[in-house]
Amino acid sequence: MKNLKELLYKAELKLVSGSTDLGIETVEFDSRKVKKNCLFVAVSGSVVDGHEFIEQAISQGAKAIVCEIMPEVKQEDVTYIVVADSNKALAVIASNLYDNPSAKIKLVGVTGTNGKTTIATLLYNLFRNLGYEAGLLSTVVIKVGGVAYEATHTTPDSLTINKYLNEMVKAGCDYCFMEVSSHGIVQMRTFGLDFDGGIFTNLTHDHLDYHKTFAEYRNAKQAFFDQLSKKAFAITNVDDKNGLVMTQNSKAKLKTYALKTVADYKGLILESQFSGMLMKVNQREIWVQLIGAFNAYNLLAVYAAAVELGISEDDALLEVSKLHSVAGRFQFIVSSKKVTAIVDYAHTPDALKNVIETINSIRTFNEKLITVVGCGGNRDKTKRPEMAQIASEMSNKVIFTSDNPRFEDPYMILEDMEKGVEPQNAMKTIVVEDRKQAIKLACQQAEPGDIILIAGKGHESYQEIKGVRSHFDDLETVTDFLEQ
Repeated sequence: MKNLKELLYKAELKLVSGSTDLGIETVEFDSRKVKKNCLFVAVSGSVVDGHEFIEQAISQGAKAIVCEIMPEVKQEDVTYIVVADSNKALAVIASNLYDNPSAKIKLVGVTGTNGKTTIATLLYNLFRNLGYEAGLLSTVVIKVGGVAYEATHTTPDSLTINKYLNEMVKAGCDYCFMEVSSHGIVQMRTFGLDFDGGIFTNLTHDHLDYHKTFAEYRNAKQAFFDQLSKKAFAITNVDDKNGLVMTQNSKAKLKTYALKTVADYKGLILESQFSGMLMKVNQREIWVQLIGAFNAYNLLAVYAAAVELGISEDDALLEVSKLHSVAGRFQFIVSSKKVTAIVDYAHTPDALKNVIETINSIRTFNEKLITVVGCGGNRDKTKRPEMAQIASEMSNKVIFTSDNPRFEDPYMILEDMEKGVEPQNAMKTIVVEDRKQAIKLACQQAEPGDIILIAGKGHESYQEIKGVRSHFDDLETVTDFLEQ
């Protein structure tokens, strides 16, 4: 049990009604989870406003309420705390609830459009391989040491973040590597966390359904670096035109990485095969088991972070050479009929272009590239025709299909995609709404030596249709069809 006064330490309070000398057992922002002696934080979300559930929370046992607007009718035995921003207050309270765990672990955040999961996961694997205990907060999974938990968001809510950071501290973890999404930054989920470092990957078209403008999206990412302290490091990709914009107001120690320009951590791809790449990193040659320019950037960021965290350059390079691809990120199999199938999470125009460019840089063009791709429902619609244009322009055949339609009509999504196909590429494309049948058709059309790219869902083991998630795994599905 914590004292309410302790929980409110460092929170910016506007008004307090009632006693703060109370024993609090739990903190919740979801009124359905409120129990006796709970502190309920009323958060104004994009869909639901927690202020509408204050009375419900009190009826379930809440003894204190944090809110942005004081209720007109107050209960005598309940303490009300008015704040300017409930999300910000929740982040501070969550940190206090778990005794500020981010200060007891070396925490590194990774932000950008593409590459967050790969970089965070590879750093986690690298440090574990070196014998350190480490934690991971990613889109794919949450890990405390070697124990895995299900992940539901790229950046979890403040309570969940601090809960798992506390578990990592208790498990003896020295490091935690964390994906930091633009949603998480804007919604203050990472506010008040004691980051030892931040990494910027790149900035391309995504999430404009939420942020409305590209500038707003960029500013959200930049805010993460603005909040880093002077004891932290900021590692940024200076080949991206927004690389130095991200860090221009940051107090952190600036380090840069690049393939094309001068940087602290400079890379060059010397040779590429499906099995890996020969790279030069700061004038030293290294064979790595990942491929593509996008992965070269990812590996440079991983190497830079490892060195900035105190690992010797020799040890960091050796460990980078041992790293394997992350689940759903350019995962490939070769069937007994010599058909190569690649599964990738590419769900933005830039990511899809990067993956197809990588494939095209390695293939001989005596074989066909068959791309299976869809776009998610209830998400940024403007990228649909762009992704379709890229796929149809750069592939020999394209099958447009469903991704996660969610609550949208899948055929409307596919119509949006088809608008991006230029007339000369129309004969290359076909629409098969059912994703399983689309993958089956790709496998039937593939001949020995051909390459099938299945893009969009990557690591996901489900498909979401009308609010229902059913089991669906791209890699599993394509493997079954290719071996039939």
